[in-house]
Amino acid sequence: MRSHVLALIVVSSLAGAAAPGCVRHDAPPPASSNDQQPRTRDIPLPRDTRIVSANVASGATLASMLRGYKVAEDDVAAIVARAASVFDVRKLRTAQTYRLEQANDGLVKGFEYEIDNDRFLRVARPARDGALVAEVLPIPKTRTLVTVAGRIDRGTSSLFAAMDAAGEAVDLSISLADIFNGEIDFSTDVQPGDQFELLVEKQYRDDHVFAGYGPILAAEFDNAGRRYRAVRFAPPGGGPGYYDEHGVSMRRFFLHSPLKFEPVVTSGFSHARMHPILRELRPHLGVDYRAPIGAPVIAVADGVVVEAGMNGGAGRMVHLRHVNGFETEYLHLSTIVVRAGAHVRQGDVIGRVGMSGLATGPHLDYRLKKNGAFINPLTAQRAMPPADPIPISQRTAFEDVRDRVFAQLASPAPRPAVSAASQH
Repeated sequence: MRSHVLALIVVSSLAGAAAPGCVRHDAPPPASSNDQQPRTRDIPLPRDTRIVSANVASGATLASMLRGYKVAEDDVAAIVARAASVFDVRKLRTAQTYRLEQANDGLVKGFEYEIDNDRFLRVARPARDGALVAEVLPIPKTRTLVTVAGRIDRGTSSLFAAMDAAGEAVDLSISLADIFNGEIDFSTDVQPGDQFELLVEKQYRDDHVFAGYGPILAAEFDNAGRRYRAVRFAPPGGGPGYYDEHGVSMRRFFLHSPLKFEPVVTSGFSHARMHPILRELRPHLGVDYRAPIGAPVIAVADGVVVEAGMNGGAGRMVHLRHVNGFETEYLHLSTIVVRAGAHVRQGDVIGRVGMSGLATGPHLDYRLKKNGAFINPLTAQRAMPPADPIPISQRTAFEDVRDRVFAQLASPAPRPAVSAASQH
């Protein structure tokens, strides 16, 4: 567990006072060394404020944290009430940073809590006798557009490994795989010699600490001698999406995989497979993906939940019905987060990987039906049509964005994405 208090900094906040460590003179210094006027003396400034920066301890509440600094009960109640008016104070998270500014007599002058990577809660008393003010504010960040490149080879045999070798985090691997998920099966198609390049926004706090990625604006992936290109474009009145250089959507009717990371196929579709537990030849009407317990499982397409619960040897299972006669099943889950009758969108989390039912280890058995008959998910997905292309009325705007971001992608030097010290 992290220490409850990481740092204690005492500063002066008297009106008109000098900065900590400085002094104030009551009279000007003598005009010369022969002047007989008495020399003035330095007057140390009293310290009336302390600022504590710490992390939320396990099981702590806002009230218990304030009481730990001997805040008066009336002040505790007032701060909690004001904070609760703009933020659910029951959602304080262990190890998140907070900051308390407190007068020597115990009066709280300000409290800040980092909600997440983008927002923080502030409760402040602008004047000593004034009312508390609570608000949720964006964390100030600077943003820079950078080019990231990597290559798949023997030492970096997966997209994750290649991205790590490029000095980037796993989040960027997932974002890149999401873009090309309709064209490349990252569990089976990636091979040595493949390479990628992308233009992405990187975000930093004012103290130059990396604070995460913004959207990928453009990307290229060379896979088995074929180059795939994608650009992010938001049509007027619509949400952003990714399109190839010709304006065709990168989004397929079905995703390649129901897992939001680079899955490994451990058992393929078969009409006669030796069952690992029953030890008899039986059809395996889906694809097994190795995955850790608790990994999120997502809907591969928009649909309706037909079934969500225990189903014999399949364990906890979710069954979805899609348009055009398609159905999908997700077996051996540890938890289910949808109910029968619910509508889900492509990419929604419907459950988590487990090993319920007849399973020798944690994995996901994913199955696909067409008009009631099971078909191979790995081959069927390639025949799925893409989403709608860019309308002719928006072609000019799309081409302007496409040409600009691909020109930036070709220039590897970092460049500002927005002005420094901008707010997220």
